[in-house]
Amino acid sequence: MSVVEIEGVARRFNNHRALNNVSIRIEQGEFFSLLGPSGCGKTTLLNIVAGFIAPDSGRVSLAGQEVTALPPYRRNIGMVFQNYALFPHLSVGENVAFGLKVRKLPRDEQQRRISEALQQVRLDGLAARMPHQLSGGQQQRVAIARALAIQPQVLLLDEPLSNLDARLRKEMQEELRALQQRVGITTILVTHDQEEALTLSDRIGILGQGELQQIGSPAVLYRQPANRFVAEFVGQANLFQVTAENGEYRAQHHFSAPDRPLRLAAAEFAPGSRLLILRPERIQFSATPSPTGVNQTEAVLSEVLFAGATLRLVCDLPGGGQLHLQPAEARFQRLPRIGERCWLSWRAEDLIVLPAQEVA
Repeated sequence: MSVVEIEGVARRFNNHRALNNVSIRIEQGEFFSLLGPSGCGKTTLLNIVAGFIAPDSGRVSLAGQEVTALPPYRRNIGMVFQNYALFPHLSVGENVAFGLKVRKLPRDEQQRRISEALQQVRLDGLAARMPHQLSGGQQQRVAIARALAIQPQVLLLDEPLSNLDARLRKEMQEELRALQQRVGITTILVTHDQEEALTLSDRIGILGQGELQQIGSPAVLYRQPANRFVAEFVGQANLFQVTAENGEYRAQHHFSAPDRPLRLAAAEFAPGSRLLILRPERIQFSATPSPTGVNQTEAVLSEVLFAGATLRLVCDLPGGGQLHLQPAEARFQRLPRIGERCWLSWRAEDLIVLPAQEVA
């Protein structure tokens, strides 16, 4: 059952088109992320679902009821803001109780829900503390508890982890995902952090320039991007512009030298000019060439970055272009050195062929 239905939503601000004909259906219990660069329209869309902004056209439904014209307080949603928006003069328990008091629930019911919500976010016993006495991660969990206490149909998260340091952010990602699965609440997250979206989500909607580019599971978006925008935004991508010739592709422009065209064989073949995507972690690094001559190129190492479990390498190609690769650090007895000659190769199934219209 679709709990959230967004149909043909559009919105402009002055001369800027923030959203253009966006349609999304989100299922019961799903963790759905809106992912895209700054200014792509994802926060505008979340605010339209919440009722803080009205669309110029289109409709929003929650649990089968159209709510496009309803104010936020008449939509059964909970929202966690980027800055948490805790009341500094209220205790943790009083912050959690805020929505319950607005709804004028009986005092004993309020206390039951406060206790239950704090237990869900592992803050039981801290109801009497003030927000300034809590860490950033604890404040974030109070904001989630306040949203859960009203027992909403949908939980909306507007970049709730962006104010945390890197280590705490990863910890909170795990806690947030575990909490969402434990409670079973339908959740919509807005983020520009692709790793966060890939880690947390059942499905992701990619927004770019106010338009929905693709919806899919993290694996589908990474392995089968619908267009160049998605391929480059979700993960890192090496792009080849190629022309089909005798069942193979030949790289154009700066990827190959005129006297040594780069021959590419993909598992999927289509005639005409195409863009091929190759992920950095799929490239094999070697001191010697393979005998096939296909899907490989000679290169010179121009950049080495140590990233713990992996290395981030940049290699210069004979025609003047570059390939980025990310091999496991454990594969090397010693770190490769800048200026070394090497051979790069990959499997046919690792080349992603984009639709023909993406060449332009």
